[in-house]
Amino acid sequence: MPADRKLKAAIIGSGNIGTDLMIKILRNAKHLEISVMVGIDPASDGLARAQRMGVATTHEGVEGLVRMDQFKDIDFVFDATSAGAHVKNDAFLRSAKPSIRLIDLTPAAIGPYCVPVVNLEEHVAKLNVNMVTCGGQATIPMVAAVSRVAKVHYAEIIASIASKSAGPGTRANIDEFTETTSKAIETVGGASRGKAIIVMNPAEPPLMMRDTVFVLSDTADTKAIEASVEEMAQAVQAYVPGYRLKQAVQFDVIPADAPLNIPGLGKFSGLKTSIFLEVEGAAHYLPAYAGNLDIMTSAALATAERMSQSLINA
Repeated sequence: MPADRKLKAAIIGSGNIGTDLMIKILRNAKHLEISVMVGIDPASDGLARAQRMGVATTHEGVEGLVRMDQFKDIDFVFDATSAGAHVKNDAFLRSAKPSIRLIDLTPAAIGPYCVPVVNLEEHVAKLNVNMVTCGGQATIPMVAAVSRVAKVHYAEIIASIASKSAGPGTRANIDEFTETTSKAIETVGGASRGKAIIVMNPAEPPLMMRDTVFVLSDTADTKAIEASVEEMAQAVQAYVPGYRLKQAVQFDVIPADAPLNIPGLGKFSGLKTSIFLEVEGAAHYLPAYAGNLDIMTSAALATAERMSQSLINA
């Protein structure tokens, strides 16, 4: 396959996430080009914007996509709908083209969880990968950063997002958000037990995404943990420039004679690491405060770009 060839992609979901992803692909993709934007509302701003930018559209969902001439050349489909819709979309598209690759931006988790800086290389050949959640993309790298230095027994993350950045899909998937993120904290981040909490902040003006990560681990060299966290943050910044540590990593020693009592874990003594993050969006389409949506589209694009590169170089 020619090294300069770009693979073709479609996006399902013409809302905020799908539209932002389309603009990112048009502006920044090296190995992908956007072929079709798929929606279900013919009056949606996303479909109108796609048409203005020269992208083919359909308002008839995945059924309409499969009927389009462009479908035969599409290698990747990004699904920016909802968890329930993705299950149906995956089955329908797979029956039409078994080899098609789906990048799932919903919490459906049909395929393996994928956080680019942590485990993307394990999944470059998978036909369906799940981008976890916005909170997962922001915080799991930090849990993994501690895990590569010390055994992590428990990790808890709190994702605080602007209420205005939480659309119908996000609100409909709150339960899936907490369940999917908690599981991915364990399977990708390396924690024996994970917990996720999401807070929708109604403040005006809207606040940027903030994430707090609490990690309970075996006692370890705090300098090594701090270095690992800073290195991981820089790796995320390679595809999410607005991702940053808000302050120095905090450490607390939990002594054996005054242990913490963690539900499901029991009494814990060791090292508590606290990490505070902020995610500012690139404002390609979404407001800068919507870092929660920006990190999802950025992670999805980084994943598809690496998969595309692998296919092109095969």
